[in-house]
Amino acid sequence: MRGATGIGSLPGTDIDEAARVVVGELPELPHVPELPGRGVGADVIGRTAGLLVDLAVEVVTSGYRVNPRPGRDHRRAVDLLRGDLDAFDEALERAGAHPETVKVQAAGPWTLMSNIELMRGHRVLTDPGAVKEFAESLAEGLRQHAAEVAKRTKAKVVVQLDEPGLPAVLRGLLPTPSKLGTVPAVPEPDARAVLATVIEALKDHEVIVHCCAPHPPLTLLREAGAAGIAFDATLIKGAEALDEIGETWEAGTTLALGLVPSLDPGTPVALKGIGQRAFTLVDRLGFPRSILAEKALPTPTCGLAGASSTWVKRALSLTRDLSSAFSEPPEGW
Repeated sequence: MRGATGIGSLPGTDIDEAARVVVGELPELPHVPELPGRGVGADVIGRTAGLLVDLAVEVVTSGYRVNPRPGRDHRRAVDLLRGDLDAFDEALERAGAHPETVKVQAAGPWTLMSNIELMRGHRVLTDPGAVKEFAESLAEGLRQHAAEVAKRTKAKVVVQLDEPGLPAVLRGLLPTPSKLGTVPAVPEPDARAVLATVIEALKDHEVIVHCCAPHPPLTLLREAGAAGIAFDATLIKGAEALDEIGETWEAGTTLALGLVPSLDPGTPVALKGIGQRAFTLVDRLGFPRSILAEKALPTPTCGLAGASSTWVKRALSLTRDLSSAFSEPPEGW
């Protein structure tokens, strides 16, 4: 994996414009945009549920719930994603772009199962049988999705699994339906095994796992087989976190470093100011700076769904320029 990329989400409801911006600003590693502002089926959970094989969901008052057969909500998610792929294809064609690699995003198994209810109202992850069924269904759905995108674009496909909810799953912080208690923590070996099942099914593709929580479980994600891990590098604090980053790089895993603000900070943002964090990190860990070109990708700190359209272009432009700086650090950095 080389170049700069985005996390996935963008603001607004115009998929053609979103695809055009991504293809224009991130030519080396463009991603299929996500526009959660369109509502049901366009958010990461509904969008991913639309990929499930032989499983369906519907929307109820409390969120997404398993449904015996695909209904209106499920079909909407499927149709939106199909339209998004068409828009991405068209943006590539209009730009005359032929990237070697493109990226798609979906919720990872634990974030997905945390946010979908079984028929009786409990979260999917509370039922071992349902966990196995959902993991296998997601794995097959993602495999088919990645294969379709590869066929459409004639490019290698990187699959990003979004797992912002994984730390809460591991720490037992999810509330029960009554809100009077919490769902028991999932043991790390179990969490790792399920994630590994999905990653293994995608063995023809490189898999990045994204977790923008303050303390992403880097070791668990690496041991599950992720080729890359994306996280908000501005939130990393403490010796333990630094050690985990060093061990992850030593193991040969690529790190997608979230460095560019995902929201307009309201003050001027200089490339050196955001890039210096990456170079300082490398220096503190004792790696040669060349590792940034070899085993790092710059990204925004998280998705851009809450940003203005003006900031989206600025953020992606900074991300692209940061990739160039990783390869050829400007004098004085």
